[in-house]
Amino acid sequence: MTQRDFDDEEDDFPEWVDRIKANVAAEVRRRRKEMGWSAQDLAEQCEQLGHPIPRNVIANMESGRRASLPLVDVMVLAAALETYPVCLIFPVGYVEQTQELPFQDLVPTWDALRRFTGEQEVPLHDAGLVPDFEAHASLVSTALAALAEEEQARFAARTATSRAQQEEAERKRSTYADQAISAKYNLRYLRRDLRDDGATPPDLPPALGDVDLPEADTDTNTTTEERL
Repeated sequence: MTQRDFDDEEDDFPEWVDRIKANVAAEVRRRRKEMGWSAQDLAEQCEQLGHPIPRNVIANMESGRRASLPLVDVMVLAAALETYPVCLIFPVGYVEQTQELPFQDLVPTWDALRRFTGEQEVPLHDAGLVPDFEAHASLVSTALAALAEEEQARFAARTATSRAQQEEAERKRSTYADQAISAKYNLRYLRRDLRDDGATPPDLPPALGDVDLPEADTDTNTTTEERL
């Protein structure tokens, strides 16, 4: 890979821009035809979404005659075509290799997509709060699953026909209850850390409404386990 000097008359930058635009244009056209739509159909769908993209603009983009491709257009086109913006930029399976940045070598499109979405870590890159939000989603899922299993075990204990069945159901209920408490405990402190960082945690489902402490109780000595 060779990067040209700033005073070199030939500039590689437009080549990268053109490649990305070509990726989006080809995938928009492929997806549009797959859905059996004309360019006018797609234009009408974009308008319904609140961001009109005229038919001639779509046609010019698909033919490579459009000079620019705003990000907002990519977002609306993706929504209209019922796909994801990243799938238009990096059409995995339809474009074998692509270029992530100017002056860089071609790389597998799958690798470029995974780095773009943060699925593949890049050394020294800051992932922001994405890992925290992923952990939050995982804890919510774990807590809800444990609560559901706890309720089923409680029902099994009530309807047991023998003492042995009742004891087994109670054992399971206790295990699931502990799992729910643990997940909710970790959720509470993860959400506190997010707020300390100046971020707003995701909304919680009603079943986990007891995770956040009321503001008036944050300075009390009551333990988390007791409140959960």
